[in-house]
Amino acid sequence: MIEDKIKRKLRSIVDFPRKGVIFRDITPILQDPQLCSEILEEMILSLRKIEFDVVAGVESRGLLFGFLLASRLQKPFIMIRKEGKLPFDKLSQEYNLEYGKTSIEIHADSIEKGQRVLIHDDLLATGGTVSAATQLVNKLGGIVSAFSFIVELDYLGGRENLKKATPNIISLVRYQE
Repeated sequence: MIEDKIKRKLRSIVDFPRKGVIFRDITPILQDPQLCSEILEEMILSLRKIEFDVVAGVESRGLLFGFLLASRLQKPFIMIRKEGKLPFDKLSQEYNLEYGKTSIEIHADSIEKGQRVLIHDDLLATGGTVSAATQLVNKLGGIVSAFSFIVELDYLGGRENLKKATPNIISLVRYQE
């Protein structure tokens, strides 16, 4: 089962980036090409009934599988990056993290009005980052069709925050606590 394989590879780092946080690190997964292929296939299967026009990957780790999904599904790929990383005209959205405050940006010409967008990130915690990404998509006239994640931390309530945008929330691994 894919969930078990992913959980065996994930690295849990206690008290990172601050005391009390358990960071779920996907980098060991990236060292296993077979597992990466299986994750990609499982994501594609999970998305088969959801209609979307473009894939938006959220920096930083969401860019990795987000781009692979877009490429395999023959969809355009959009990067949502940390402030100051995009070179062209952009829109910005500030938001709170579990452990601080930051801002993300999107190119102003990346989404056409009415386009349906899949937002991908590696992990769903409180939903702050992808909620900010949703606001950026909406500002450009796009519609969020779905969210996809490798890992979800159920106990932080992010899923409930995202349901306002769409009920289509896909996570391959879920941690209850």
